[in-house]
Amino acid sequence: MAKKKRSRTKKTYVLRNKSGDLERVFTGSSPRQAALKAATRGVTDIKLRQRGRRNADGTYSIHVFKGSKKIVNAPENRPDWLPAKVKKPFVSKVRVERINKI
Repeated sequence: MAKKKRSRTKKTYVLRNKSGDLERVFTGSSPRQAALKAATRGVTDIKLRQRGRRNADGTYSIHVFKGSKKIVNAPENRPDWLPAKVKKPFVSKVRVERINKI
């Protein structure tokens, strides 16, 4: 009997700007993965809300990260299509906020 492959579910996270409005949408299996994608695109203050999910008390969780990116040298054994310099994202989680209304 063949082993069943485990598939990770992709979740959709909405990037909110300072006024709380929708700015961009990122996908990933975790909020950190979506935050890394946002940091690669140059966003520094990252506030993500998972689409379609509400807490038991009716509030929404907002994952807050600080992000940055650096231009670093690519590994020596890189494929031909990869440039010599690549963007490397860095994020650190600051807190999780709870809001009542989107």
